[in-house]
Amino acid sequence: MGFLDGLWRGRAAEFDSGSASSNSIELTKRHDRVSLTKQGAATGHLRINLTWRMRTSDIGGSQRESLLRHPFKALKPPEVLGHSQSMVNVDLDLGALYELTDGTKGVVQPLGGFLGDVNAPPYVKLSGDDRFGSASGETIYVNLDHRESIKRLLVFVYIYDQTPAFDRTHAIVTLYPSNGPRIEIGLDERHPQARSCAVVMIENVKGEIWVRREVKFVYGFQAELDRLFGWGLQWGRGYKTRAER
Repeated sequence: MGFLDGLWRGRAAEFDSGSASSNSIELTKRHDRVSLTKQGAATGHLRINLTWRMRTSDIGGSQRESLLRHPFKALKPPEVLGHSQSMVNVDLDLGALYELTDGTKGVVQPLGGFLGDVNAPPYVKLSGDDRFGSASGETIYVNLDHRESIKRLLVFVYIYDQTPAFDRTHAIVTLYPSNGPRIEIGLDERHPQARSCAVVMIENVKGEIWVRREVKFVYGFQAELDRLFGWGLQWGRGYKTRAER
């Protein structure tokens, strides 16, 4: 079971609906949690999606020269554009640590091909590995029809085998419940040397399913996230296969 790292708070404001204009809830430091149960969304498949883009300040061209020729561009907000392999060599991966109510613990992630299962334990499945931040991104599905079997899930993002680039990417993790507004968590904090980020915790608290923003950056990989949140797994160095790359 070799893979990198491979397997071997005060009460916040509660709100029941999202933005009327975007039909979304943004979890922030101030408003960091929401109850899927209160939303009527604690059943069916919860879809968790990672997308990212590179900031234009990091992808070629001279902004200074552009501003000299077109001074009114300074009044416009900076654009965020999709990137390709030629623009930047970065590979953001989506994963999840899981703990079931029977004590079973493990990980779902591209590295090592630990893709999980949505209709059997752990009731969590990764759809695939998107290396270049395409519009569809990477997606994890959680079968909340088996929520009584799920104790907690920690959704995380990490940079596999490349230069840390969280400070140069605009990454968003979006949760799409079976009912109600989507839930968005942006990874916009500047941590240029970080390689991993614990994004969101999904917990079954006395039968109620809560989603809580974490956004904790670490300089290591899954083993460091494990220690931070007390998962208690054993980890070892591992690598992606050619197919996974």
